[in-house]
Amino acid sequence: MSARGTLYGLGLGPGEPDLMTVRAHRLLCSATHVAFFRKAGRPGQARRIVEGLLPDGVVEHAMEYPVTTEIALEDPAYNRALSAFYADCAAHLRALSDAGHDVVVLCEGDPFFYGSFMHLYTRLVGTHPVQVVPAITGMSGAWTATGQPITWGDDVLTVLMGTLPEAKLVRHMADSDALVVMKIGRHIDKVRRALATAGRLDDAWLVEYATMPGQKVVRLVEVEGRITPYFSIVLVHGQGRRP
Repeated sequence: MSARGTLYGLGLGPGEPDLMTVRAHRLLCSATHVAFFRKAGRPGQARRIVEGLLPDGVVEHAMEYPVTTEIALEDPAYNRALSAFYADCAAHLRALSDAGHDVVVLCEGDPFFYGSFMHLYTRLVGTHPVQVVPAITGMSGAWTATGQPITWGDDVLTVLMGTLPEAKLVRHMADSDALVVMKIGRHIDKVRRALATAGRLDDAWLVEYATMPGQKVVRLVEVEGRITPYFSIVLVHGQGRRP
């Protein structure tokens, strides 16, 4: 019986291919099986990042989400659908590992930072060899794109999801020195209102597709009235202690 293959959660960084780590690039270039998440009918952002970098003959495994925005997050059907989806994906990866295949699972940003791979990791790590390759986070790429440090001195940085209830967003925005708000998309108006209520709107920046083709960096007050891409991050820079 062959030894089980290793399942790699491969962090690709914020989007620009040459921002991935040397280790990630080495594993990618020697991969025989590559898995990645995507929305049905789309190529998938992680797969797009590695275009032209995969070796000839690599076997690709697309894992297509059953839902994205079609069902509200608070609907129990949302969790049921995703739980079954992740269970199926984990079963497929187990079968590949049992057959002796190493599998590289492509992950935008860092695999352990709000990534889908975490849901596979918890289902696999107890029974199969799993390794995680960390990476630069998407938010790091976003604040670097603004040309300003995100924190100074004793600044407290808070990372929020745009999917949170508005009142909760307001509370955290008012209490923190520096802010990162992720998962914006159709929640942009709610995020904007929360920032205004917390008195932070004038200092907020919107970064779309950080380090990727199509990157845009604008003040949030200048883009009222339009839906932003999912790969958008809102930032408020800290202004704390400095020499």
